[in-house]
Amino acid sequence: MTLKALIFDVDGTLADTERDGHRPAFNRAFAEMGLDWHWDEALYGELLAVTGGKERIKYYVESFRRDYQKPSNFEELVAELHRAKTRHYTQLLSSGAIPLRPGVRRLLQQAREAGLRLAIATTTTPENVTALLRYSLGEGTEAWFDVIAAGDIVPAKKPAPDIYLWALDALQLAPSACLAFEDSGNGIKASRGAGIPTVVTVNGYTDTDAFDDALAVLSDLGEPDVPCRVVQGDINGKSCVDVELLKAWLS
Repeated sequence: MTLKALIFDVDGTLADTERDGHRPAFNRAFAEMGLDWHWDEALYGELLAVTGGKERIKYYVESFRRDYQKPSNFEELVAELHRAKTRHYTQLLSSGAIPLRPGVRRLLQQAREAGLRLAIATTTTPENVTALLRYSLGEGTEAWFDVIAAGDIVPAKKPAPDIYLWALDALQLAPSACLAFEDSGNGIKASRGAGIPTVVTVNGYTDTDAFDDALAVLSDLGEPDVPCRVVQGDINGKSCVDVELLKAWLS
């Protein structure tokens, strides 16, 4: 099958947003609302078992703060906290505090030059996606992506495959004509559940997850002068992931 499109997860894949972006943004939102909640790096790693920000807040209350008395408007409070968190996250992005991971910009540019279509499949909000692209790649770069599947457009979030199936439908492509890029166990369950071959770039929160069904598991996408580390798979003697390697993997 000829490679026609690349579909990227966002958080942890395009940028290391979880530890340095979402986590402190949640904490700022909690403080702003007068809550004594604080998510340190270790706790946040446990909370990442649940995808979706609003779902993560609810999971935290149910599993770690059983002493908390939910108000009658708890659902509205969760939504308000999530909006505040998104605002703080955008402020962090605008300050340049969350750079793209190694090799991401280079591969996106190579893919565009090669005529490959680009898409995003993520559980984060569309506003978060747009902000990351704007502040990391530049104004108007969301137009690089034919499809941005994000947030609550499907009811079931990763590890369910629904967001990838939605993206495939919007692209009007078969799974075998695409490659997905993920960073977590939940992510690859979603992409492979949709039948899409997947490359994984791990981070500090996901390097112990299981990725048996990945084309390759790497430290990052690498650069010609700063090679990526191969955890699993074969990169054909290359120092970094490029379009030639992607086509070889798919063939």
